Amino acid sequence: MRTDWQEEFASRLRPRENELQWLYYELYHGDIRAYEYFTEMLYRLWNERPEKLKTADRLREASPGWYRERGFAAMQLDTGGFAGTLKGVRKKLGYIAECGVNCLYLMSLLESPEGGYDAGFAVMDYRKVRQDLGTMDDLAALADACHEKGISLCLDFAVNHTADSHEWARRARAGEKEYQDRYFFYDGWTLPTAFEQAMSRRFSPSAQGSFVWCEEAGKAVMATFGPGQWDLNYANPTVLNDMADNMLNLCNHGADIIRLDGVQYIWKALGTSCCGLPQVHSLIRILRLACEIVCPGTLLAAEIGAEPGEAVPYFGAAGRPECHLLRCTGVTAALWHTVATRDVRLLAHRLWQSFALPGEYTFVNSLGCRDGIAWDLDFGYLRQFGQEEIPHREYLGAYLTGKWPGSPARGGLFNPGPFPGNERICGTAASLCGVEAARQEGGKAAMQAAVRKDAMLHAFLFTLSGIPMLCGGDEIAQENDVSCLEDPRKRDDSRWLLCGAMDWNKAALRRRKTAPEGQLFSAVAGMARIRAAYAAFDARADRWLLKTGNDRVLGIGRYCLGQQLLALFNFGDEDAAVQLNEGMCYTDLTDGTESDALCVSVPAGGFRWLLHAY
Repeated sequence: MRTDWQEEFASRLRPRENELQWLYYELYHGDIRAYEYFTEMLYRLWNERPEKLKTADRLREASPGWYRERGFAAMQLDTGGFAGTLKGVRKKLGYIAECGVNCLYLMSLLESPEGGYDAGFAVMDYRKVRQDLGTMDDLAALADACHEKGISLCLDFAVNHTADSHEWARRARAGEKEYQDRYFFYDGWTLPTAFEQAMSRRFSPSAQGSFVWCEEAGKAVMATFGPGQWDLNYANPTVLNDMADNMLNLCNHGADIIRLDGVQYIWKALGTSCCGLPQVHSLIRILRLACEIVCPGTLLAAEIGAEPGEAVPYFGAAGRPECHLLRCTGVTAALWHTVATRDVRLLAHRLWQSFALPGEYTFVNSLGCRDGIAWDLDFGYLRQFGQEEIPHREYLGAYLTGKWPGSPARGGLFNPGPFPGNERICGTAASLCGVEAARQEGGKAAMQAAVRKDAMLHAFLFTLSGIPMLCGGDEIAQENDVSCLEDPRKRDDSRWLLCGAMDWNKAALRRRKTAPEGQLFSAVAGMARIRAAYAAFDARADRWLLKTGNDRVLGIGRYCLGQQLLALFNFGDEDAAVQLNEGMCYTDLTDGTESDALCVSVPAGGFRWLLHAY
């Protein structure tokens, strides 16, 4: 260790250096020069870190579980759609706080090509914000404004690939071997074909293959996320060094949470699926150590397309943590499966598995997925109820797109493939719950039922341990952006349904109690306040499933610090009376009424939060 490094930096590096060096040398075959460059880079970035962020780091080091407080709630936003620019977002921070949100996740705002839905994750320059959104100075100013209001800022960091227009890619295309070595370039199709035989596909089997041909270089290039997104070769230490530099630069501009996009795919090996390999975890651990040394107040997050139990390795092992936060799509899929079937047994099965996990694992829970709802369901479990995979997938797709008779949902199919029912489902929570259909075809009763169901699903999010994350616009029952269906560049990709501009006229109705927007906003903001106020929602709470005696009603129990919560969710079409055999007196947290829990009435599509304080 260099003797001239300042003591604060040295005090963080010293206890971590043996592990950091061991991991680095294992991946890069003892490359001393590359490792020395890496540690020098860490010192440079620590030295450049603004003092106000270092002060925040010290406070968070003293309270390492700050993000696990029950009052922590997030909102996912598209910057341009929400407020036009980063400066526009700053002007709307009062609205964010009014929603009960204290973490803002701004998706894919770095410089990227114009074009398709995924373009924002094809980064051209990690040191620039998209011109239409602002500048890096605007980003830092937004972060400062967020921090003044107690709001944390989460940013995407596309770690698996760059745009094919990134400077490295341009130089690789021009024939510079140093830059071709940062990607996967092959002279012919022999090795790409061998890779393809075992590689997992990012989307359905109908998607393009994992390689494209680069005419300028006369070589094949790996591009697993799409032809314009070239996979980085992390077997080259220069890639790790420079990408870590880019990531920590975002932290120094005020990012509190870095979402590592596509992280499970970042190590490739011939003859494997190239997904979730052991080296992936070594790389995440190195990035975690880098953050602990340079910016210990920063969190690492990832989204893993798996069940919570299967995603656990991305939290790391005992004494060797990796990600602080994980977002898993499996619970989201099980939730919308329950909406479509009105049968809670699969969802209860999923929750039982997640309740068995250690409480210190922090998951981010949301109603939507940017790339749509994939049916990552336990079809082996469903088979015992007579539900075979292909027909059941077809039913779910038909129900959530409104093609099933009587369905109020209005979603769209994404990425149709050769296998029946393999498509993902896209749509805002409001449209999937029936708000869109009620506005167009129904009446007052249909709208009330749709809003009640939407509120129930948000209550489910707030009941779970972890971090509830709203999708911007969901709090005011914003519907699908159907205008995309008229745009020839968008109509074949239903994910655009989720990307409509924030309707500030609808937001203006949030205080009108008779409007659907006001009813849902009041409910969601109220849930955020209630969750922050009661210990039963604490991350340390014991959790269990309640026996409701009704396959239409899900029950969750929570207990912490003398408070017991009984949460009931009725996915059925009729009111339900649930006998819980709980003789104590409970207070309904939504309206303040008191009753026992011997027999609880739960309205169709509604929920109850019943609290007993010992």
